[in-house]
Amino acid sequence: MNEPVHHELPKAQATAVRAKRGRPRVDAAGGHDPGHTIADIIAVATREFAEKGLAGARIDDIADAMRTSKRMIYYYFGSKEGLYVRVLEEAYRRIRAIEASLQLEDLAPEDALRKLVGFTFDYQLANPDFVRLVMNENIHRGAYLAQSEVIQQLNVPAIEAVRGVIERGVKAGVFRRGVDALDVHTSISALCFFNVSNRHTFSLIFRRDPDSPKAIAERRDQIVEMVVRYLRK
Repeated sequence: MNEPVHHELPKAQATAVRAKRGRPRVDAAGGHDPGHTIADIIAVATREFAEKGLAGARIDDIADAMRTSKRMIYYYFGSKEGLYVRVLEEAYRRIRAIEASLQLEDLAPEDALRKLVGFTFDYQLANPDFVRLVMNENIHRGAYLAQSEVIQQLNVPAIEAVRGVIERGVKAGVFRRGVDALDVHTSISALCFFNVSNRHTFSLIFRRDPDSPKAIAERRDQIVEMVVRYLRK
């Protein structure tokens, strides 16, 4: 097999090509790579909105953390509210994308259910900003999620995944009939969500450390068992 032929460029031309390749892309706003810029703004804004809510978050603080200008943020997102909606969308997009990669269809129904519940518990525990964002949006009664054109489509696969596991379990004779996939999804979310959202108040009221490895492992096992036993035939 012949080796590929490499054509040498004149030295000056080669230097110019390398310089061009080394430059970051410039967008219409005069900034660098727009994809990375948008992702970085959303990452910083996620922390800001999760910590302070929509009312308390400030575009000035986000811009300072980004070492950019408010003009750049408004260029991409239009307003603080527009940025907040994008942060919500990306928060849901991230968890749903990972859920879609779990390959539940390759597992036996009960094993698939255990994996899904365990993933939900682990994800919410590791991503408290997601929980805080959802809590903040519930304070607004979902008003900003309602403005999103993609949020409902993002969450459809989550329900379909649960429905698929249930249907396979019913067919295999291990799960009972008449269980609604959305109800199961709601129960999984509620059990895992509460474990993060109320951890501080519960630890103070009941004098129990919910963050010890032992407590986390025990609570995870309890939640998985609750859901599995609810569905068992």
